Amino acid sequence: MREDPTTIIEYTYTITANDNAKKTSSILASETGLSQQNLKVAMQKGAVWLHRNQRCQRLRRNNKALHTGDQLQLFYNTTILSQEPPAPSLINDEKEYSIWYKPYGLFCQGSKWGDACTINRWVETHLQPQRPCFLVHRLDQATTGIILLAHSKKMAQVFSNFFSTRTIQKHYQAIVNGDFSPHHDPFEINTHIDGKKASTTLSYVATTTKNSLVDIQLNTGRKHQIRIHLSQFGFPIIGDRLYGQAITGDKNLQLQAVKLAFKCPLTGTNKTFQVPEKLQLVLEE
Repeated sequence: MREDPTTIIEYTYTITANDNAKKTSSILASETGLSQQNLKVAMQKGAVWLHRNQRCQRLRRNNKALHTGDQLQLFYNTTILSQEPPAPSLINDEKEYSIWYKPYGLFCQGSKWGDACTINRWVETHLQPQRPCFLVHRLDQATTGIILLAHSKKMAQVFSNFFSTRTIQKHYQAIVNGDFSPHHDPFEINTHIDGKKASTTLSYVATTTKNSLVDIQLNTGRKHQIRIHLSQFGFPIIGDRLYGQAITGDKNLQLQAVKLAFKCPLTGTNKTFQVPEKLQLVLEE
């Protein structure tokens, strides 16, 4: 079937006893009019969901046995399914976990319409040898830089605890509008965000005639904390279309997670991972 390039379908189907021997793509094809091939692609890209008892998960295997009473849910959007994610760069593979550079435009979280443009799904399908992939922290879609992925549930629990207890040191850099050079010594901004305490440590790195490069350490983890604090302080990040407003220009958001430092749970040694020099933010004249 050749569908319209803007086809959008939300569909739910409950499995009957007559459907048990059928494949998911066959059932959905007969119900929606979509081709089985297109539906198989949609399954691989995370657009098909299986509801069984109290559990709900993405269904990717066309040959998974279906039970009477199961519900299939399809969220089919040709625009989303046709998107090609930018490729991340592997910095280090520690087997049980890996460190990556996430480029601009790659997501850390999918939606009901699919997860093919997320870094964890990209790594699951491309990293060799293949292994499961668990997201333990996030970067905004517009933020570039270092991200850590776990490859077992046990390791995901370990690193999730590291991040929640701030055992891991996270450092960022941003190119901001304005001369930050008077603020050479590190200092903290402590203003509430959405009614909750938020703390960010800032320090000067370099400046040009219009913009500055700033080092940032998060002491709390509120949504858009860095962007909000820098904007409130009078130094909005270049390319910030949400908080930067008039100075965005044609630049992408100039915010980057530049370093992770922690004690490796496998070896007990201190590890530090940084963005390769060729991928770092560049302060231009």
